Amino acid sequence: MYLNIIKFGEALIESRSLFAEAAWLTLKLTAISIFIAIFIGLFFALLKISNIKVLEWIANFYIFIVRGTPLIVQIFVFYYGLTEIAMISGFWSATLGLAFHNGAYIAEIFRGSIQSIGKGQNEAGRSLGMNRSQTMKRIILPQAFRRALPPLGNQFIIGLKDSSLAAFIGLTEIFGAATTMGANTFDYMTWLLVSAVYYLILVFLLTLLVSFVEKKMAASD
Repeated sequence: MYLNIIKFGEALIESRSLFAEAAWLTLKLTAISIFIAIFIGLFFALLKISNIKVLEWIANFYIFIVRGTPLIVQIFVFYYGLTEIAMISGFWSATLGLAFHNGAYIAEIFRGSIQSIGKGQNEAGRSLGMNRSQTMKRIILPQAFRRALPPLGNQFIIGLKDSSLAAFIGLTEIFGAATTMGANTFDYMTWLLVSAVYYLILVFLLTLLVSFVEKKMAASD
């Protein structure tokens, strides 16, 4: 047991440059995919609350597909499907796959935050001479974004952990680096534990960031 702890400590120290690069790739993959997913989510959230049956059906169908199929299948579909159409890297295949997946959950976050705004806000906009789109843009959405920030932060953390599936299409993010080192040394357990440490550190830092944002919002309210 003591020797295993020493071995783990040595692996953690000796591989710090490799896993630092892998952690940066993980953060980059997560940040870009969530950024794209925010626009996807907002688009489908607006479709869902449009009161136009066809548009609502399209939004519901998209969310149903995402919720009903595993994320790894979605990533593989983007990876093998897009590479048949155009020259696209594994990074962008994984990014778009993660964005497609997270967009459905973010759509529900935005839908809930928009519908949580009181009807009096719509009436206030109309009384100022604004049409429906102007009221949504200038009054409803700014308030909805504030309410959506905490759950969006949590979705960012979920997306960070989901990015580990990008290893299955050849990306050397944290989990990919761990499996590569495990295959080279025939010691998967040590390197999986090393990857767990890096994930815990990143999740801890992101959790602190989300908590800080929530407190700032509460103070401003």
